[in-house]
Amino acid sequence: MKLVSKFLKDESGATAIEYGLIAALISVAIIAAATTLGTSIGGTFNKIAGQIPNS
Repeated sequence: MKLVSKFLKDESGATAIEYGLIAALISVAIIAAATTLGTSIGGTFNKIAGQIPNS
């Protein structure tokens, strides 16, 4: 019975899961920001390339 109550009171696994979820959310935010920034930079380069005369 002691083993069962000790197992139920142990919260180290829940803490690890919470840290994993936080890391996953941060990763998703970084990927979304990088994708948006990449698209914006690509559009800027295309605009500049269109303004350069062909030789």
